[in-house]
Amino acid sequence: MLPLGIKDYMIPCFSKQILGLDCPGCGLQRSVVFLFQGDFIAAFHMYPAVYTIIPLLGLLLADVFFKIPYINKIVVVLMMLSVGLILGNYILKFI
Repeated sequence: MLPLGIKDYMIPCFSKQILGLDCPGCGLQRSVVFLFQGDFIAAFHMYPAVYTIIPLLGLLLADVFFKIPYINKIVVVLMMLSVGLILGNYILKFI
């Protein structure tokens, strides 16, 4: 369960409000909240790509301060995995 008041600060999905359909990003905020709560399985069920997006953002931020070898290849792989998970999850929502 989400902590009290956290729903008040979440950005609403305009696609869902206007069209009634989930967008490919629906669930990301709730997934991050589940991660902070330590509920890793619920986070994966909510938005599987969170496990590739967070390391991707962390690596990109770390590369600003430290030069990481082969960062381009790592970033490309993480981006492809993220896109694959996002699209796969989005398609499964409609099945």
